[in-house]
Amino acid sequence: MTYTCPDGHSSASGDYCDVCGAPIGGSGGVAPPAAPGAVPPPLPGPSGYVNPLDLAPAGRPTPSAPGAPAAPAEQVCPHCAASNVPGALYCENCGYDFTTGQPPRPLDPPAGVAPPASGGLPADLVPPVDTSAGPPAEVSPGASVAAGPPPLASTVPPVTATSAPGHVEWVAEVWVDPDWYASQDVSEPCPSAGMPAVLPILDRTVLIGRLSTSRNIHPQIDLSSDNGVSRRHAQLNSDGQRWWVEDLQSANGTFVGAAGDALPTTPVPVGQRVELADDDRIFLGAWTRVVVRRATPEESTLGA
Repeated sequence: MTYTCPDGHSSASGDYCDVCGAPIGGSGGVAPPAAPGAVPPPLPGPSGYVNPLDLAPAGRPTPSAPGAPAAPAEQVCPHCAASNVPGALYCENCGYDFTTGQPPRPLDPPAGVAPPASGGLPADLVPPVDTSAGPPAEVSPGASVAAGPPPLASTVPPVTATSAPGHVEWVAEVWVDPDWYASQDVSEPCPSAGMPAVLPILDRTVLIGRLSTSRNIHPQIDLSSDNGVSRRHAQLNSDGQRWWVEDLQSANGTFVGAAGDALPTTPVPVGQRVELADDDRIFLGAWTRVVVRRATPEESTLGA
């Protein structure tokens, strides 16, 4: 199913245009009325699967029926001032983390274009110079002075790598699971299973989802081929020894099951971290299975 944005681009996403990033619903955020005789979106299957492309754009409520209670107040992003649905974990426009206050990761500049001196952050987010230790040291004539403001201070600790640079300690196996596909009652054809893709895990916080350049969503585990996966579907967190998975209000849920057990039927609670055992599998989307495990000696150089 495709959508047409206000500028005439064809987009596979029903909320924002994949080409220019414009809202599909127009300036008011509400999609135009369906043409006479239009076929309504398909109902979810017995397993509860719903294709996100058939849903209304996230954060855009439909008009209330007469006499219905007023919709709750919107949640405004402090980073870009965009409107979000109440209780959202991330800003749908810029990716700001409402839970931790973590600003979004800036987009990489095009080749040959230098990044902004301030790192692309608004002026009000750049901390003032600390003069508590006395005035700045004088610079001798002819000495070079670094351009840009002083280093940024942040109340949010930076994400640290789980192992030394050039060495991979953890990997994620991503595989097309035919059994999971069969349980989802999906009309789309299932891709060939083949061998699992092995992705290096270099951070202690890993986003699982689908790529969206217009919305600055760049998941480390990119499952763009599976339309049942939400843009920001789930997040992996680690203390260096253990891993937890957390569902980020995805459309179809995140499921965890042990190897050899029956396929899980109950998703993990939204916003709640669930610790993964060594033999646990993560099921999501229409056919995707993810396994987090320690890297073999041959895989330890994947990130080099």
